[in-house]
Amino acid sequence: MNTVRVTGMAWSTALGATLDGVWRQLLDGATGIRDVPSALRLRNTLAAPVAGLPVSLADRQVALAETTVRAALADAGLPAAGALLVAGTSHGAHLDDEDAGSLDRWAADTAGRIGMTAPPVSISTACSSGSDAIMVGAQLIRAGVVDACVCGGADVLTDVKRLGHSALGTMSTTSLRTFHPDGDGTLLGEGAAFLVLESGDSAARRGVTGHAVFRGAGSSNDASGMTAPDPSGDGLLLAVRRCLADGGADLADITVVNAHGSGTPTNDTVEAHAYSRLFADGPRPAVFATKGAFGHTLGATGAIEAIATVLALRDRAVPPVVGLTDQPASLPLPVPVRAPMPIKSGIGLSVTLGFGGFNTCVAFEAANPDA
Repeated sequence: MNTVRVTGMAWSTALGATLDGVWRQLLDGATGIRDVPSALRLRNTLAAPVAGLPVSLADRQVALAETTVRAALADAGLPAAGALLVAGTSHGAHLDDEDAGSLDRWAADTAGRIGMTAPPVSISTACSSGSDAIMVGAQLIRAGVVDACVCGGADVLTDVKRLGHSALGTMSTTSLRTFHPDGDGTLLGEGAAFLVLESGDSAARRGVTGHAVFRGAGSSNDASGMTAPDPSGDGLLLAVRRCLADGGADLADITVVNAHGSGTPTNDTVEAHAYSRLFADGPRPAVFATKGAFGHTLGATGAIEAIATVLALRDRAVPPVVGLTDQPASLPLPVPVRAPMPIKSGIGLSVTLGFGGFNTCVAFEAANPDA
């Protein structure tokens, strides 16, 4: 099986767009969530927008993706023509903008603007889209179809999405507080993140070590409801176990888990229960979450969280969970509260849950784990 390396990364978030700059803000406990007024009757007007983007939603989606893909390629030192774009979104601008076209048009427009020669692969699996793009890209490399993929997701903040989460009751009336006993919902954001995945042989020929080694991926579908996950957590655990099997890893190898952590009582309860079961004996990895900093960026969230996982492995530290003031009683694993928490060298998991029952887990290991 071909080794897959992460040779480039980039993100565009409500906290900014530089890898280390945003990461430092995360470690400091910063948040990009602020008041974003709306003429609609929303449960909450707090959200996490990205500054400096076009007003047109369709243009905003493409601009967000284009900027981030270019930055990821530059970080990898790879020309655009040498990589395949695998791009995920939940709905992008599609729900609000009748001129947005088909749900894959944004990906084609992005690839065309950058100068990619191959047609992109477009994925839409709700909030798991960014993670699934990483999983698909890695499989294409392992199968020898391509040497390099730019994988990730982009999604924009829109009125219909905010109104939809208000109507569903999944939007918080207060603030996004993952694993907090009084957490009452999520808050939306926008952003993009892309990782350049490259075969080990290709990276070696270029003399590139990269940021991390991709260790595996796994997915499942609860098939239990349109929005809420299976309360047993069995589907989530299946995705994690498939990920570990794919990478030839054991539970003892896991030192950190980046949880989906949407802040909704249902999601947080399911995740806390699942991780408590998974790590009931033996290792006790740190569990963290970043949606309190970035908002819930829907189809981009899996890719954003994958980058945060890689950076945590690099620095052997995880940022505090925004809004969490005490160790959550529901989760008997180390959770960073108020300050960063050190972690050991090992494998990091990034877990994403999406509407429609989608569960995806991707695993990484630092490029130089003994450094």
